[in-house]
Amino acid sequence: MSRDAIVLVSTSYPAAGDGSEAAGAFVADFAAELRRHAAVRVVGPGAHETVEPGDVPVWRFAGGDRPLSLLSPSKPGDWLPIARVLRSMARQTRAACADGRVAHLLALWVLPSGWMAMREAARHGVPYSVWALGSDIWSLGRSPLVAPALRRVARRAQGAYADGLALADEAASICGRPFAFMPSCRSWGDAPVPAKRSAPPYRLLFLGRWHPNKGVDLLLDALALLGDDDWSRIDAVRIEGGGPLEPLVRERCAALRAAGRPVHDGDFLDRGAAAAALGWADRLLLPSRIESIPLIFSDAMHFNVPVVAMPVGDLPRLVAQFGGWLSASVSAEAFASALSQGLFPGPMNDESPAQSPFRIREVVDAFAMDCLSSTR
Repeated sequence: MSRDAIVLVSTSYPAAGDGSEAAGAFVADFAAELRRHAAVRVVGPGAHETVEPGDVPVWRFAGGDRPLSLLSPSKPGDWLPIARVLRSMARQTRAACADGRVAHLLALWVLPSGWMAMREAARHGVPYSVWALGSDIWSLGRSPLVAPALRRVARRAQGAYADGLALADEAASICGRPFAFMPSCRSWGDAPVPAKRSAPPYRLLFLGRWHPNKGVDLLLDALALLGDDDWSRIDAVRIEGGGPLEPLVRERCAALRAAGRPVHDGDFLDRGAAAAALGWADRLLLPSRIESIPLIFSDAMHFNVPVVAMPVGDLPRLVAQFGGWLSASVSAEAFASALSQGLFPGPMNDESPAQSPFRIREVVDAFAMDCLSSTR
């Protein structure tokens, strides 16, 4: 029997298509693009165990009431729901590989997906690779309970990747093996890229999870610190997304509107609505407390939207390379200062998105060259 199937194992894969899983949208685009090289199957989360047929069939595991990203092995109360998800994930990973056609497994991300890929790769005598996110390295990699498993999975993998430059260095230090930088990005196809305003008032956009790591609370604090002169240069602010900080976001946006500020709090955006929002925006706001290279940054590159960002992860070097405004520190006061500077016209670097590394086809081709040639 021919081994011709590549199995992607991920805790992030879109189900509703409502924009609530940015990383999942990237995995879906990666899977679709990878079909140029091989048959592709996906193991991803869902409401219950099922198999969805199609060009890219999906083996859904029961993801539980809360995603794994909101559960912690350091909390005993989370142990049972974590165990239930992992058992379902293991069953569906095994089912996706059961016909013996698997040639390679790619785990997105190192844990727990990498553990599942490692087990099935050993069962079938095929290689596997892992792709690390910041949550793998910055959270799980520092846990004395979990770090040994993370290192074991990474060291046994044929290929190891990270979606950030600094993240790749830290992953290599923790796991004792090199990680290659391979950015996450989405396919926008023929989505139009409208021209941006060359003078104020500007349109500002935050698009992402309303989670402390993403700093939406710092953004709201920063907006409250802006003066009347700053607000005269702002046409509108849209804060799109959703997540655990929703009550705070709704309350603080209402307070800003009551003060006469043009702030809109929306919801998660599907792909079409996200494209429209990125086309609308003149500035993208990245107030993250912790970050590698956020997926939304690559979206901004595609839509020619300059960013105002916190100095975390790879954002300082990216802002220096592609242009934008960088906060002096991770604080609401510093971000308000950077945002105030971003409300004036300023020179941008000449390097265009077409020259950037954030192109899904090139990312997939690099993976295929590295890991798939040995299976043929």
